[in-house]
Amino acid sequence: MPDTFPRPVAAIILAAGQGTRMKSTLHKVLHPLAGRPMLLHLLASVDGLAPAAKVIVVGAGREQVEAAVIRSGAGVVVQQPQLGTAHAVQQAESALAGFDGDILILYGDVPLVETATMRRMLDALTGDVGAVVLGFRPVDPAAYGRILAHDGIIERMVEYKDASEAERAVTLCNSGLLAIRAADLWPLLARVGNDNAAGEYYLPDIVGLASSASRVIETDAAEVAGINSRAELAAVEGAWQARRRAAMMTAGVSLIAPETVWFSYDTTIASDVSIEPNVWFGPGVSVATGARIRANCHIEGAVIGEKVEVGPFARLRPGTVLDARSKVGNFVEIKNAHLDVRAKVNHLSYIGDAEIGADTNIGAGTITCNYDGFFKYRTNIGAGAFIGSNSALVAPVTIGAGAIVAAGTVLTSDVEPDALALARPQATRKPGWAARFRSAMIARKTS
Repeated sequence: MPDTFPRPVAAIILAAGQGTRMKSTLHKVLHPLAGRPMLLHLLASVDGLAPAAKVIVVGAGREQVEAAVIRSGAGVVVQQPQLGTAHAVQQAESALAGFDGDILILYGDVPLVETATMRRMLDALTGDVGAVVLGFRPVDPAAYGRILAHDGIIERMVEYKDASEAERAVTLCNSGLLAIRAADLWPLLARVGNDNAAGEYYLPDIVGLASSASRVIETDAAEVAGINSRAELAAVEGAWQARRRAAMMTAGVSLIAPETVWFSYDTTIASDVSIEPNVWFGPGVSVATGARIRANCHIEGAVIGEKVEVGPFARLRPGTVLDARSKVGNFVEIKNAHLDVRAKVNHLSYIGDAEIGADTNIGAGTITCNYDGFFKYRTNIGAGAFIGSNSALVAPVTIGAGAIVAAGTVLTSDVEPDALALARPQATRKPGWAARFRSAMIARKTS
């Protein structure tokens, strides 16, 4: 449940960077991480605080960002021209006019900051603390800004470009994330200058300008990893996946080759599920206890019940619901379809927009012909039916419980319960024709 703080909370999310290193027409903060745009990861964490307001500061690409966050309740403002992080935060002032609470300043390309860490920052903003800065200690401090602090109280913050050799030797780095009271923020921003190597208005300068001491709290470097290129996106994705795999196995999920299994941000898997190599989970998947996902499956938007077996080489698309002990075998695609308990589609079939009854068997090569080029139609198959191999079920069609559809049937009308449906042309036989054909072809080839 969202926390309730003594004072209202607002979040300012900076996302005005050009993102040129991504080399993409898609706004940098909308690139997906674990199946969800990185900005939405961050907003989900912010929402855990029940904020009074959320403001996103963008440069180019306002329309893309607004479309992505339309359901989030966040406002979007533009920083143009882009004169530094302090200038970017100033662009949110009018959007937060009248707000008198605590403000979190976050970054859209630092997407994995957890609600608990934001809560720690706000909890530390008490008494005479002027601001709270989130610090971290990376393996390689590289060009991060440095924080000089004693007993958690900040003495000085300096950008790498402006730091001395002694200051660059400090390992405590500035993530850029900040918590501060609204009443203090706007006056301090107005005092920030740009007398530095880059000629920009730096947000960390407000710490030095504040009349009250500011505090630094620390977090793990992985939580504040920034993403500015596709290589960094892949690295953060890899780290996220490694943590999720470890968490899954700790919770009782068996991963035979963990490094080959990829989860989405919302994948839910119960204990005693077994997952073989090379399985990809897209958004919207839940798997119940005892299920087995065999190798080389692609699954998204599917609900998989207890002791279900999927694969190998199966594709489950959105809207798939597999009830307990049902089975989807190799080279089967399921879309927007429900398999009742113990139903089986063992191999080489497409089942789309369909209801498959309990204990029904779908033979190899069966296709539900659900699309006429304009509209989708449903196929309904009752419990205990048997669909023979290489059948084409032309929807809309209903097959009653216990019915049998003979192999090779093209079915265009309903079948009553316990009936046999057979639509198969009679074979024509021409004795000796094959031998005569071969002789003629050999003679032609050798002439």
